[in-house]
Amino acid sequence: MKKIITLNIYFVNSNIIKIMNITFEELRNIKHALPTGSVNKIAQDLGIDQQTVRNYFGAQKFGSGINIDRHRQPGPEGGIVSLMDSTILEAAKKILADSKLELIEN
Repeated sequence: MKKIITLNIYFVNSNIIKIMNITFEELRNIKHALPTGSVNKIAQDLGIDQQTVRNYFGAQKFGSGINIDRHRQPGPEGGIVSLMDSTILEAAKKILADSKLELIEN
C-alpha cells in the first residue's frame, strides 16, 4: 500500500498557510493504531473536546465537537483529505512513536 502524504505551503496576505494532504484511509489507519485512551489524551493535551478529535479522524458527529478545517476529495483509498491544521495528527503520530519505543524498551 502506497502512503500519500504531502505538505503544500501557500503565502496569503504575508501569512504562511500549510495544508497537509493525506489519504482518508491512512488517516483512519493512524487513528485505529492509537492505543486505548489516546483520543482522550490528545483532547486533554490540546484543550479540545474528544468529539473534535474523533471528527478530525473521520467521524461526523458535530453536536458536541467542532468541525476541524479539512476538505475531503473523492478518490482511491477513501480520497484525499486536506488538513489546514495538522496539530491533532502530529499529536497522534507522537503517541504512536512513543508507544513503539515502549514496546522496544520492554
